[in-house]
Amino acid sequence: MRTSYLGLTLLLLATASACALGLVNSQHKARKLVTELEHEQERARSLDVEYGQLQLEQSTWAMHARVEKIATGSLRMRAPEAKRTQIVEYSAPADAPREAGAAR
Repeated sequence: MRTSYLGLTLLLLATASACALGLVNSQHKARKLVTELEHEQERARSLDVEYGQLQLEQSTWAMHARVEKIATGSLRMRAPEAKRTQIVEYSAPADAPREAGAAR
């Protein structure tokens, strides 16, 4: 009878040890994943800031006054003379569908 208690005790001890090791392992993985998540969130915030800066830079480079200054200065472009300008009017074919809200 004493051996059966000893065997049962050893079995319970082994089971408890396995559960404890599993718990430690899962906590370690959870902490590792939380650290990785925080790192990725920081990276996302950094990328958001960089995206905002790039949008600002793009709007600066594309400003009409800047483009016109470069076109007239560096590229020596100029607006055409009025006599060389022709206005073309577009008239839709009769069978073409009308846009919503267009006057009839």
